[in-house]
Amino acid sequence: MSAVIQSKLASASSSLSALAQGAPTRAIAFDAHRRIPLETFFAHVRALAASLPEATHAVNLCEDRYRFLVAFCAVALRGQTTLLPPSRTRAAIDEVRALHPGSYCLGDSEPCGCAEAHLMPLPHYVALPDPLPRCDGPLPAIDDDALVAIGFTSGSTGTPKPNPKTWRNFRTSTMQNLAALAGLWPDGEAGVMHVVATVPPQHMYGMEMSVLLPLHGNVAVHGGRPFFPQDVAQALQDAPAPRLLVTTPVHLRALVESDIAWPPLAGIVTATAPLPQPLAAAAEARFGCEVREVFGSTETCVIARRRTALEEAWTPLPGVQLTPQPDGTQVQAAHLEQPVVLADLMELQSDGCFLLRGRQADLLEIAGKRASLSDLTRRLLAIPGVRDGIVFQLDDADEYGVRRIAALVVAPELHERDILQSLRRSVDSVFLPRRLQRVDALPRNETGKLPRAALLQLLQSSMR
Repeated sequence: MSAVIQSKLASASSSLSALAQGAPTRAIAFDAHRRIPLETFFAHVRALAASLPEATHAVNLCEDRYRFLVAFCAVALRGQTTLLPPSRTRAAIDEVRALHPGSYCLGDSEPCGCAEAHLMPLPHYVALPDPLPRCDGPLPAIDDDALVAIGFTSGSTGTPKPNPKTWRNFRTSTMQNLAALAGLWPDGEAGVMHVVATVPPQHMYGMEMSVLLPLHGNVAVHGGRPFFPQDVAQALQDAPAPRLLVTTPVHLRALVESDIAWPPLAGIVTATAPLPQPLAAAAEARFGCEVREVFGSTETCVIARRRTALEEAWTPLPGVQLTPQPDGTQVQAAHLEQPVVLADLMELQSDGCFLLRGRQADLLEIAGKRASLSDLTRRLLAIPGVRDGIVFQLDDADEYGVRRIAALVVAPELHERDILQSLRRSVDSVFLPRRLQRVDALPRNETGKLPRAALLQLLQSSMR
């Protein structure tokens, strides 16, 4: 941190913290054409904050990651709270805004990032100007107790639930995330790490790894959100070394299978869905760097990490304490206002690491035998020729009161009977899917998750 910033912080209230850490010339963002230093970022944030409408909450729909970063910080500097819906569908946005009357939406330009915005314009929509205006002034600072964001769970196991985050929560969790990435920086943590992310900044994982890291760490983030392998490769080419790729297992598989030439990477971080060990090993061989999987949730943020190619157990981040319970696991950490109980069942080991054993709702009991949906899915994905797949439970019970199991599989070169025959080698017959359908692709959302309603709809339509 520069002497100028330190002196200004010292003279500020003890409850205020700088908007970002580092020297004024330190890069916070970049793309193929420019490098944006902190002093320019601060000028953009001040100007946008002064132009925002009077309100208490805002939904940030910016696609450009740098503009999302500016908008997020401007909203916080204005004393408002950013709402992070579980998705950017019109229904999800309207549902969250209904809980916060008088809120407005921020976006890059019309039409915004909402997939259905062209059907019906979003009310109270503010488009960020292009280019962003600038305003000089004192160092921007945020009250540590300010409620800066409310993240909503995906709703895959019920109604989306709000999870409030203060500036202190985010600052503290980011320090833990920097610890989770320790060792990926060459020669310690000297120099700026350049991050390219394929996940949206609105998702909590994307927020942590591509928005908060540049604010509180020696990190610069690419302003884009590349999707196709060629786009990801180009964004990484735009990034000076060292380069860190933040992605998901679905994206990672596509990158591994592509025939594109890649620049050297310092590391790869992945989350949002379980990373199969064979894929992790293939990625490490393909890119010549470590693939580090992180574990967390909207409720807790990231709390553990592992090198999946070599490790099954997870290592909790510093200060994270886990207490197994019959229905899940209690999590305590410095960045959490109070303990949080996750539905994940964890088996603690003597060295403090833990193994994930699924969720209580994930466990199956049929004819006195037990299994878990996550383990069945893992075995399905391990079959040679299976590119993607999911095993899930149906809503309706049979005549014996048992909710049967179904599976959707992406395996163009295999027949359903071949897949079932392979499953029989490692799965008890009572847990074999009674309905197994091959499909062209699974209905994954933009972070790689599989909404249950979409799975049931695809299963029904594929069986017609």
